Amino acid sequence: MCSTMSLLVLLSIIGCVELIKVSTPHKYVNVTKGGDVLLPCTFVTSEPDTKNLNIQWDFVATSSAIPKTVYYYLSGTVDISKSYEGRVQPPSSPATTKNASIIIRNMQPSDAGVYSCQVHNLPDVDGQSEADIFVLVFDSLDSLLLRPRDVESGHLVTLTCHSERGSPPPTYTWIRLDQARTRRPVMGRTTETGILEIRNISQFEFGEYQCNATNGAGFSTCTLELNHVIGALLGCVLIVLVVWFIAHTLKKHKYKAIKVSEGNEMMRSSTQAPEASDSVTMATTPSNLHAEGDEPKA
Repeated sequence: MCSTMSLLVLLSIIGCVELIKVSTPHKYVNVTKGGDVLLPCTFVTSEPDTKNLNIQWDFVATSSAIPKTVYYYLSGTVDISKSYEGRVQPPSSPATTKNASIIIRNMQPSDAGVYSCQVHNLPDVDGQSEADIFVLVFDSLDSLLLRPRDVESGHLVTLTCHSERGSPPPTYTWIRLDQARTRRPVMGRTTETGILEIRNISQFEFGEYQCNATNGAGFSTCTLELNHVIGALLGCVLIVLVVWFIAHTLKKHKYKAIKVSEGNEMMRSSTQAPEASDSVTMATTPSNLHAEGDEPKA
């Protein structure tokens, strides 16, 4: 009977003891790249003396499993990690306000991850001494890249829509716009990475396509005019035109060379005729003079 009473007294004493409790009103916090984020953390302790108060903020990146300390407080002494110097605003008088919240400025995508607020106040060490906050850093989308533009009918067409930046990765959606700018569903397969595949594309599927990319930081839109080209027939026409042009050019040059040769021949013939008549005159003149000189003697 005595042991039972002692146990009940002990349980009642333990039940009246208020253990340390750390809490945060937000388990998930979103922030845009370059912005500031408030990481809220408050605590309640049953120990009135806070000269041994210890506060520590740790961070685990989404791409790593190794925690690193961001902020450390012990009995009024503050230590901030070098990688966060100038970026972390520590809490003001946490021993009195019971507020361990910090502000981190100029958040970057590499700062996305889990932040843990840990509070201890000796000898009050039992209870819920830690609270976690999941932080997402949104990076706004840049201009979208779309390709290709000219395709042949009856072939597989792959349209690629891609944003170089964006955190978390954006969600891509495709639509087709008709001549009246009415939204039409696309007849193809889309992937999470922004690729649209249209198999055996027909003439009715050419036109303007629009890609929309969205994430928590905003959205971006880009359009592409998908043009129809006749591949094989166009290639044959081009080859015929090239062959005709080469043959026509060679024929023109040959005709010009013949004309030049005929002109030169005519010029040589016209110059040789006067020379022949001059030689005949020179040959007949002395004989005529000789005949005229002989006539008086007869």
